[in-house]
Amino acid sequence: MKNYLIIGGSSGIGESIVQKLSKEDELTVTSTYFSNPVEDFANVKFFHFNAEMDNLAHRELPEEIHGFVYCPGAIALKPFKRLTEQSVVEDFKLQVVGAMNAVQAILPNLKAAEQASLVFFSTVAVQQGFNFHAQVAMSKGAIEGLTKSLAAEFAPAIRVNCIAPSLTDTPLAERMLNSDEKRKANADRHPLKAIGTAEDSAELAIFLLSDKSKWMTGQIIHMDGGMSTIKM
Repeated sequence: MKNYLIIGGSSGIGESIVQKLSKEDELTVTSTYFSNPVEDFANVKFFHFNAEMDNLAHRELPEEIHGFVYCPGAIALKPFKRLTEQSVVEDFKLQVVGAMNAVQAILPNLKAAEQASLVFFSTVAVQQGFNFHAQVAMSKGAIEGLTKSLAAEFAPAIRVNCIAPSLTDTPLAERMLNSDEKRKANADRHPLKAIGTAEDSAELAIFLLSDKSKWMTGQIIHMDGGMSTIKM
């Protein structure tokens, strides 16, 4: 029996991961939620999330955790001159410090599993450079650095990989996809002329959690419709 912990499993990509894992046999899923309502899935236990993770170490988690995914994120797009120290620090706390605290809290459980896999999320904007993306790129750039550092430190028992999507059709991106015109314009920016779905990234996350990816660690994998590698 394998045990998975998904932080942020009540919306978007995290919800899709939980839905797909709930249909698999021989595993249990523990997931967190923040403000979104949660569905009742078989073999899934939900509890409330906070960015400090001070409630994680005290939860009744499985003694062994074989897979962990950190999904919380934010898309705060604004000109650089409008960034404030407070907004940058809050973003960093959610996307980086929250991930750090969570992994520290469950590290004994991961080590007890003997072989485990961690999955983080970045963004195509870290490597590409887009207007108004300074805040999100700073936080997600740190996640990419954390991925590679932990992959080195935790090998060979714990694998660590990161998915870097482009714009994905989730509630987080609703403002950028709330009209047919916006959807078409954003789709046309990608070589594959399409917007990514939560299911696209969820399938990749589940692959990275599984033994099918047992020879992969320290990787930043771009799920971005070709944007990061193909020039139009």
